[in-house]
Amino acid sequence: MKRTIFAFVFVISALTGLAQSGHPSVTIFGDSYSTFEGFLTPDTMETWYFQDRNMNRTDVTQVRQTWWWQVIQRMGWKLERNNSWSGSTVCNTGYNDADYTHRSFITRMTSLGSPDVILIFGGTNDAWSGAPVGEYQYEGWRRADLYKFRPAMAYLLSGLQERYPTARLVFISNSDLKESVTRSIHEICRHYGVQVVQLEAIEKQNGHPNKMGMTQIADQVVKALGK
Repeated sequence: MKRTIFAFVFVISALTGLAQSGHPSVTIFGDSYSTFEGFLTPDTMETWYFQDRNMNRTDVTQVRQTWWWQVIQRMGWKLERNNSWSGSTVCNTGYNDADYTHRSFITRMTSLGSPDVILIFGGTNDAWSGAPVGEYQYEGWRRADLYKFRPAMAYLLSGLQERYPTARLVFISNSDLKESVTRSIHEICRHYGVQVVQLEAIEKQNGHPNKMGMTQIADQVVKALGK
């Protein structure tokens, strides 16, 4: 009898494992637009969206309202981890010319787990902070180069492709950024063969997507992904 029960449990466990493995895992790699309190890894990263209601800040008060939660649900994926840090830049230069190396995308790209898909949503703070754009550079990066957006963006995509060779990379480009940053995103992604989802007409509150804006982002991302 015990052998029968053991065999039954083993089969159920195996089937459960197969069912779970059928759902691609996704890592969200972003800035404040992708944060939500209690859903970040590591949880020491700063967030913009909290569970406590503050309607003067945003009407997004539930994780299910975030763009990435909606995308994951609609795509039938599972969350590997959300590595998003409010205010983070792709390059190592932040606001007021501060050194943002500790929170930059290029520093954090080694901590994304083992995803099948990586949704990268960055460049917004590089544009807003006035970080140097720099020149297009696809190899031979030096430390000083990584304080400029274009070299850092190329370094980021190159590093992601080397570290996560089987993962599908998708870069989400925010609406209403300065033209030089948007153009650079598309050019560098084209160089590395990375798909770009260019957002348009996103409703925002205090510069960040509100509840409607989150759904608009999710709609545009899901459409671009082909579902």
